[in-house]
Amino acid sequence: MMLSFFDQFMSPTYMGIPLIALAITLPWILYPTPTSRWINNRLLTLQGWSINRLSQQIFLPINQGGHKWAVLLTSLMIFLITLNMLGLLPYTFTPTTQLSLNMAFAVPLWLATVIIGMRNQPTAALGHLLPEGTPTPLIPVLIIIETISLFIRPLALGVRLTANLTAGHLLIQLIATAAFVLLPLMPTVAILTATVLFLLTLLEVAVAMIQAYVFVLLLSLYLQENV
Repeated sequence: MMLSFFDQFMSPTYMGIPLIALAITLPWILYPTPTSRWINNRLLTLQGWSINRLSQQIFLPINQGGHKWAVLLTSLMIFLITLNMLGLLPYTFTPTTQLSLNMAFAVPLWLATVIIGMRNQPTAALGHLLPEGTPTPLIPVLIIIETISLFIRPLALGVRLTANLTAGHLLIQLIATAAFVLLPLMPTVAILTATVLFLLTLLEVAVAMIQAYVFVLLLSLYLQENV
């Protein structure tokens, strides 16, 4: 029995061993691997079409130099979507509700985009810290503000993903608990509450996919500024 609503976000353990590593590994087992045949089955065809469309949507505004990141960012998006969707199943654990995991994705990738910009075009990368036409008295203040906003980017990436998924799971559990409590007392209200719960679950499915897409889309925008 859970002591609080936040216990659902604790990593499950078996014989003292955290199972978060298993939860992270599971998505790669679910997807079929392409074959060497000329004609693929329907599932492989749909998977390849979806990946191509997502990659085209993300990397269309980025120049050729940034297309080297296509495999990495597309794989990351599919990985996050799968983790978020699996976390909506009963008796499962969502690793992306852990801020440490999301920051482990956000910080290295953001830092890689910054390093690429400083190495390939240092003048343009530093130019983002000071907008053109800034009055002279405001230059030191704007440089400090832009530097702070630059370093806040990975924190915003990780917190956004964690907060959206955590809030959705908490809301689902609260409404589900209310439906179970109201069922013997007021069946009509309980049925209405269950209907709201069903609609909220559909919304959370959309949020699970959209948040993974937004995470990768923002990374691609940071990459676009530095290539």
